[in-house]
Amino acid sequence: MYKLCFFVPDTHVEAVKQAVFASGAGRIGNYEACCWQVLGQGQFRPLPGSQPFIGETGVVQQVAEWKVEMLVADELIHAAVKALKQAHPYETPAFEVWRLSDLQF
Repeated sequence: MYKLCFFVPDTHVEAVKQAVFASGAGRIGNYEACCWQVLGQGQFRPLPGSQPFIGETGVVQQVAEWKVEMLVADELIHAAVKALKQAHPYETPAFEVWRLSDLQF
């Protein structure tokens, strides 16, 4: 099992979540479309050669972004990241993939 975490502007949070859910991510037991999200503030400075969705080259930009986390089965992680990248408005979306341990008691 993996945990996928990504950062996305408010304008695209639902569309990106739906694309990642459609890949099979966000399933826990008999539930689907499961995630956790919180609003925060992202910051970046587009470098020369970039094509920023928000902001302009050389200027530090701060933007409200959602941090979204969800579980993804082993066999679905590549499809989930591909769906995230295709649906995300940013040229280079920020995301994390964490391998989780299976602890059984």
